[in-house]
Amino acid sequence: MRLLILATAAVLLLLQVSAVGSARTEPLLGGWNPIKNLSDPYVREIAEFAVKTHNDNAKTGLLLNKVVKGETQIVSGTNYRLVVEVKDGADTKSFEALVWDKQWEHFRRLSSFKAVQGNA
Repeated sequence: MRLLILATAAVLLLLQVSAVGSARTEPLLGGWNPIKNLSDPYVREIAEFAVKTHNDNAKTGLLLNKVVKGETQIVSGTNYRLVVEVKDGADTKSFEALVWDKQWEHFRRLSSFKAVQGNA
């Protein structure tokens, strides 16, 4: 009987710990979190900056169509990892852009801009 009570208590404790872990709704500090509104004007501004900076550096003429996917990471500022769909002449291509933004300092830097297959 004592063993049954201990086993039941252990199972209940495990269920409670599991429920607490799965109920977490706040973002993981330092981790990547999905952007809920990809059409937010500030997200669009970050994407436009990424495409323009890439165009200036690579001497290309890509035009932003839309932001397909995005995540943010809180650091000393915010990292934006965006998958953008662009027009390259008649072709449509997708790129992953990583932009570091410190809005309060009016600082923004394109860290990477690389081609991805499809809409990743």
